[in-house]
Amino acid sequence: MEHRLVELEVRLNLTEELVEALNLTVYRQQQQIDLLQQQLRHLYRQMQEAPPALEKRRGDEEIPPHY
Repeated sequence: MEHRLVELEVRLNLTEELVEALNLTVYRQQQQIDLLQQQLRHLYRQMQEAPPALEKRRGDEEIPPHY
């Protein structure tokens, strides 16, 4: 009986360590997701601002005669 109890305690300890490691992994992944979302929002804002500037430059350029 004692051996079975020790075995269960060991398994419980290993399970707790595994859960802690998985929680840390999930936490780090969430941080990465948050950073990627922030970068994506920044790039989206840049793209929204860029087209008018590009169109203006294109409008100022003359089309070569061979077109």
